[in-house]
Amino acid sequence: MNVQAPPIPPPPTPAADATPVMVQYLESKAKQPDALLFFRMGDFYELFFDDAKVAAGALGIAQTYRGKHGGEDIPMAGVPVHAADAYIAKLIRLGFKVAVCEQMEDPAEAKKRGSKAVVRRDLVRVVTPGTLTEDSLLDARGANRLAAVAVRGNQAALASVELSTGEVESLLMERSALGPALASLRPSEVLAADRLFADEAASAALKTAGGAVQPMPSALAEPSASEARVKRLYGVDTLDGFGDLATVEVIALGLIAAHLETTQAGKLPALRAPRRGGAADTMAIDPATRSSLELERTQGGSREGSLLSVIDRTITAAGARKLADRLARPLLDPTYIDARLDAVQAFTEDANLRGRVRDALKGSADMARALSRLALGRGGPRDLGAIRAGLTVGQDLCALFATLRSPLAIPPAEIAKALDALGLSEQPALAALLQALSHGLEMELPLSARDGGFIAPGYRPELDQTRALRDDSRRVIVALETRLQGESGVQVRIRHNAVLGYFVDATAKQAEMLMQPPLNTVFIHRQTTANQVRFTTAELAELDARISQAGGRVLAMEMETFDELRRQACDFAGQIADAADALAVLDVASALAEWAVEVEAVRPEIDDSTAFEVEGGRHPVVEAAVRRTGAPYTPNDCRLDGGGDGCPRLAIVTGPNMAGKSTFLRQNALLAVLAQAGAFVPARRLRLGVVDRLFSRVGAGDDLARGRSTFMTEMVETAAILTQATPRSLVVLDEIGRGTATYDGLAIAWACAEALHDTNRCRALFATHYHELARLEQRLKACCNLSMRAKEWNGDLVFLHEAVEGAADRSYGVQVAKMAGVPAPVVARARQVLERLERDPNSPARLDDLPLFAATKPPEPVEASRVETALEAIDPDALSPREALEALYRLKNMTR
Repeated sequence: MNVQAPPIPPPPTPAADATPVMVQYLESKAKQPDALLFFRMGDFYELFFDDAKVAAGALGIAQTYRGKHGGEDIPMAGVPVHAADAYIAKLIRLGFKVAVCEQMEDPAEAKKRGSKAVVRRDLVRVVTPGTLTEDSLLDARGANRLAAVAVRGNQAALASVELSTGEVESLLMERSALGPALASLRPSEVLAADRLFADEAASAALKTAGGAVQPMPSALAEPSASEARVKRLYGVDTLDGFGDLATVEVIALGLIAAHLETTQAGKLPALRAPRRGGAADTMAIDPATRSSLELERTQGGSREGSLLSVIDRTITAAGARKLADRLARPLLDPTYIDARLDAVQAFTEDANLRGRVRDALKGSADMARALSRLALGRGGPRDLGAIRAGLTVGQDLCALFATLRSPLAIPPAEIAKALDALGLSEQPALAALLQALSHGLEMELPLSARDGGFIAPGYRPELDQTRALRDDSRRVIVALETRLQGESGVQVRIRHNAVLGYFVDATAKQAEMLMQPPLNTVFIHRQTTANQVRFTTAELAELDARISQAGGRVLAMEMETFDELRRQACDFAGQIADAADALAVLDVASALAEWAVEVEAVRPEIDDSTAFEVEGGRHPVVEAAVRRTGAPYTPNDCRLDGGGDGCPRLAIVTGPNMAGKSTFLRQNALLAVLAQAGAFVPARRLRLGVVDRLFSRVGAGDDLARGRSTFMTEMVETAAILTQATPRSLVVLDEIGRGTATYDGLAIAWACAEALHDTNRCRALFATHYHELARLEQRLKACCNLSMRAKEWNGDLVFLHEAVEGAADRSYGVQVAKMAGVPAPVVARARQVLERLERDPNSPARLDDLPLFAATKPPEPVEASRVETALEAIDPDALSPREALEALYRLKNMTR
């Protein structure tokens, strides 16, 4: 979850002695009192008053003072404009909002209004976690969503926007499904009407969503006002074109519109029409299960070691984001799942095509994010170049598939749809845009349009003519320098800076000669510095004016051309966004095929049954780690079914710690996620009846911030499973009841297992050390026992990591303690206690009959052998090679 920053104290009211600049600052600050105000002053963004104190502490920068306000010194801190993105990113990570107030005119223009005129400034944006668009502030391979939640009665809506790509989504659901739906989005920022925080269930869902939570005034959740804001956002007179939106959906979209109006200062992003769906379209996975299974992040917050990190072979940033989204929200409809699997299979069967597609994708760029920056007025020439690169790669891929003579000459539906979006033969306007970008832009492009030099020669004739004038003038400067040197006999140089323009640069000795007649009539003194003296001539001054005008005209014409191309790109935002999505689809399909071939994964069989049949299943993350060590991985089978064909739907899993129970449980849950996300699975075979809800309760953890112990957290999560699991759900539980007294824990575990079997009737794996639960196999019709094999060898415990039918005879806890390095006296004492309990399990009170000091009695000393004594006497560093060989033979003879 994002850090919530401390509140920012309100700004002071303008004092009588406030300067015009300070009045301007306070007026801007009053518009965004809860944000840190970056106030542009020349080459710096300055912060004043409490903003300066807060920012200095958060960023580790110096805090100084400037002027007075109300008789008090004004605290001030600042950051350079060119480095502002890095500072803003840090503040956002710390939970702050940042308002940016820019200079809207050149200081020279302000001076024309009078010497005391203040440069016009205005708020241009408010930066919050969900509204970032700059590459420097974003994770290229991760989504950055702004979400909004609305609730009316038993209905809830979840709207989201990825501002950096323009994707908008609206989900309608029952309010009980809000938590899993929010968790699947992993929003960076969540908006909700402030009255919603009084609802305990909704408030809990918001707090576990993983993003910064932004309360909004409840007045913004009024239906008619919300509808008006959504219409303004899209520039439409009616919302009918978006389908039959429920009132609660309009409210959620209206909260997003209100937030964008505030933060984007009237600049509308290139948003796509809302993609509508429901929570019932995807597998429900609650936050605790996502954390337990480590789908996108490990429980420590790292991407490395997660399921996503292991399977991700995508080439493009957009492809990486789409893969993460598919993994976060597996589908429920077998038809759509099979469509994704068809595309993956097509690439697994044609290695040559797969390689050529992936090579082509390397030349692509992030069109969607580039387009969003251009629409918001924050883009530059490189963003136009990204669109050019993406459309060009799309053309290349269409040409590649058009020449195929393999079975993929008629590609699967998902690939065919992507190629249709990329093809320009039916999109002449988009083809014209690509031609303009290809002919109009240089290959190497600057970040900012104001840097100039990015329009290719030949695209705009009048620009070429002005450039020629500018460049010819520069050659004239060199010629003039040569002539002045010859006429004066002094080796002067003509140089340039932003203040003086072109000038003649001379040393002090050379200047003495230039100031003597007749040269003083030609060379006019302009400036003297510590080491140089600067002059001009009438001819040089005239030439300087011509050059500066030509250079200014060149930049102005390039800026005009940039704006024309930017507007043209924004006019076809929908088609460009479709093309960007198509490239991502091809990237994901070919990447999943690459991974499948690499790890020998197979296509799962998906249907509407309740089957769960795994043959030779493997945990993708653990297997990847094991392979790096060169060790083999032991695959396992698992079969569950709630269909009543005699196959069990509840399996009680026993076995020692470290034998692989948790891995086995998580492995089967991850196979279901991969299959329904549209990926191949690491197994010999998988037949899966779609899982509507996935629950995983594996591992211990507390929630002290909410006043919950480890056991209380376990019970809360278990309660959620028992009240929400359906016959189509898959549940994996590990060690239920371990956090309390033995008999209490056993009773709870027993009752939970019975409830899963009799009431929920779901497919479930229930791992436990309560061996008494093995008796449920005889009591419950659809229950079986599985155990993780282990054996003792010469007093040591060997784990086989193999799941077999039947219950384990014991847990081998003492042996595991020994392996962990528990001191030998403690291990010995534990064996004594265990033996007493096993002989007389009904009388634990008699344990006090054991010798009082048995636990502290040291082990009997062992006398050193002859070989050990001889070894101790040898000094290896003092032996010659011959002596060392003789010592080795002596030791060998002793062993005989």
